[in-house]
Amino acid sequence: MPVRSRVVLLAGPSGAGKSRLAERVGLPVVRLDDFYRDGDDDAMPRSPLGIVDWDDPRSWDGDRAVAALEQLCTTGTADLPIYDIAADGTVGHRPVTTGDSPLIVAEGIFADQITGALRDRDLLATAICVYHHRLVTFVRRFQRDLREHRKPPLTLLRRGLLLLRDDPQVVRRCVAAGCEPLHPKAARARIETLLTQATSQ
Repeated sequence: MPVRSRVVLLAGPSGAGKSRLAERVGLPVVRLDDFYRDGDDDAMPRSPLGIVDWDDPRSWDGDRAVAALEQLCTTGTADLPIYDIAADGTVGHRPVTTGDSPLIVAEGIFADQITGALRDRDLLATAICVYHHRLVTFVRRFQRDLREHRKPPLTLLRRGLLLLRDDPQVVRRCVAAGCEPLHPKAARARIETLLTQATSQ
């Protein structure tokens, strides 16, 4: 089946600004964090805090994410899950369509895990690792998690401190997977350039 749209992957640490960037570029968006496994899945890893470790790639179903992106890129529509971290599970679904857009954005902390699979299927436009200074990321992540009531504040703070330590490793992992490390403004400029090129063909 011919490819109608290709994927701009936004990877990088939690809180680095991937979701905000995805919203601002005006393209169809797939939230890859919605492909987490349900919390009662026996395969779900646990963090040292005793809670589900959403920062471990084993907590995420990459095969299902790739299948959904392939359907969206080739048919122009897909029914995507809605995941609620506070509920530890999928709470609904939402339809996403590409319209006539040649690009879609797929963003999430494990986006780098599917770079190769999308490239092999000729679905990848580019892969970007969005990053800030890790203290900026720490503050933004903590503010977001408090605002969204993801978990009790003390749990969020303890988790945030663990992630502060691990953020450089996440960036290195993304770069090793083929993602280009860019600050949000540079990433937005790159996406806008790609869109201009794609629409002029």
